[in-house]
Amino acid sequence: MSKYIEWYFNHVHEITDKVYETQKDNIYKASEMFATAIEKGNSIFVFGASHAGILAEELFYRTGGLALINPIFNPTLMLNTRPVTLTSQMERLNGFGSEILKETPIKKGDVLLIHSVSGRNSVSIEMAIEARKLGAKVIVITNLTYSKKVTSRHSSGKMLYDVGDLVIDNCGDFEDSSILVEGMEQKVAPTSTSVGAVIVNSIVIGVVEKLLERGVTPPVFHSANVDGGDEFNKTLFEKYKDRIFYQ
Repeated sequence: MSKYIEWYFNHVHEITDKVYETQKDNIYKASEMFATAIEKGNSIFVFGASHAGILAEELFYRTGGLALINPIFNPTLMLNTRPVTLTSQMERLNGFGSEILKETPIKKGDVLLIHSVSGRNSVSIEMAIEARKLGAKVIVITNLTYSKKVTSRHSSGKMLYDVGDLVIDNCGDFEDSSILVEGMEQKVAPTSTSVGAVIVNSIVIGVVEKLLERGVTPPVFHSANVDGGDEFNKTLFEKYKDRIFYQ
C-alpha cells in the first residue's frame, strides 16, 4: 500500500480518537437535545452548504436513520449547481441565511444542527442566529482549528462557533485537507466528511438509547431494499407526517 494512503487511514483514526476523547460529552449533550425535542413533539433540522451539506444527506431518509431529521436544502448551495463556484458566492451572501430559514417550518423547541468546517460564511452564521431568535436550539459541528485562523464573512463579525448553543469540534486540520504528498504544495484528502459522519451517527445512537430509556419507540427507518422495508417506512411517514417536511 502507498505510504500516503496508510498515513491517511491512520490520520482519520487519530482524529476520530481525538473527537471521542474531547467531544464525547458534547455529542452526548447533542443526543439529549435531539431526544428531548422528539419526546416533546418537536422537529429536528440539519443544514450545511456545499460539501458540508453531505452530512445533511447522511442523516435523513436512510436505513438506521431517524425519520424526524429534516434536511434544509437550497438549490444554489448544492453541488449540482452550475457553475459550482456559485455555491461559494451564495454561502457568503449576507441576508441569504435568513431568507432560507423563513421558508423552513422551524419553530420554538425545535433543534437545528448546522455543519460548517470553516464556520466563517454568512449563510450558516445567520441561520444559527435567526433560529435561536425563534427559540430553536442550535448545535454546531465545525473545525475550531480552522475557524480560529480565519475571519468571519458575516456582518456581525461572529464565527459559527460563537452563535451555537452547543459546539462540536471535528478536530480536523486547518483547511481540512490532511496529507501532503511529496512534490505538492497543497495537501489532499479532507477528513470532515468521514469524521463528521461518525459524529452525527453517534448522536443518532445516543438519541435512540435515550428514547428507549424514556419508553419512547425511536422512529428509525428500515432499508427500503429489504422485504417489508417500504411498508414499515410508510407507517413512520404517516405517524409523523406533521413533523416530517421532506415527504
